[in-house]
Amino acid sequence: MSIGEKLLELRKSKHLSQEEVADQLNVSRQTVSKWETDQSMPDFDKIAPLCELYDISADELLMMKRKEETENFETVEKSIDSSYDEGIRRKKAIGISISVLTYFISIVWIMIAIPVYKMDPVLSSAIFLLICGIATFIVVYTCIMYRKRKEKQEDRRSKLEKQIDSILSMVILVIYLLISFTTMAWHITWILWVVYGLLVEIIKLLFLLGGTENEK
Repeated sequence: MSIGEKLLELRKSKHLSQEEVADQLNVSRQTVSKWETDQSMPDFDKIAPLCELYDISADELLMMKRKEETENFETVEKSIDSSYDEGIRRKKAIGISISVLTYFISIVWIMIAIPVYKMDPVLSSAIFLLICGIATFIVVYTCIMYRKRKEKQEDRRSKLEKQIDSILSMVILVIYLLISFTTMAWHITWILWVVYGLLVEIIKLLFLLGGTENEK
């Protein structure tokens, strides 16, 4: 409740009109109206007469003002925090999306470089690793630069994300060893770890987008 609302409530509880209050405080009715509609605040020399008229202490009246200012400040602060966090989420989503796309490009490259373009295996592998390095740099840079203040809900999402990551890594490891020992194609099966990294980034992106939708 603002000071104006409280002054209006106090006046009505005393069964006084604005004109009567104005006469007792030696001000105009318009001034009383502005007080009660929060268009202006009572002057310092009117605080004591107001308190005496409404049977309240000056501390009570001044505390109302401090409380109103605090509430307004908290509202503005929350609005700023919300806008900041939304911007962080948007930038992080863009960064992770670009890194996922880059990983896809690296996989497509290694699939066509040797069989289609007949490139030297060493050179094509070097380019593949370079593209993977760029994708990794993008995601690491994004996660470090656009960190968001953590909340309880985000902590829960982070724990769930880590659990999924652990399960996925174990599954990929089992598949990798199974296929590698069965086919002895160790020079090819390592690409499963690139797929694993790609899946991890997609999961992070899904969690990020899911958190944005929940807050909306």
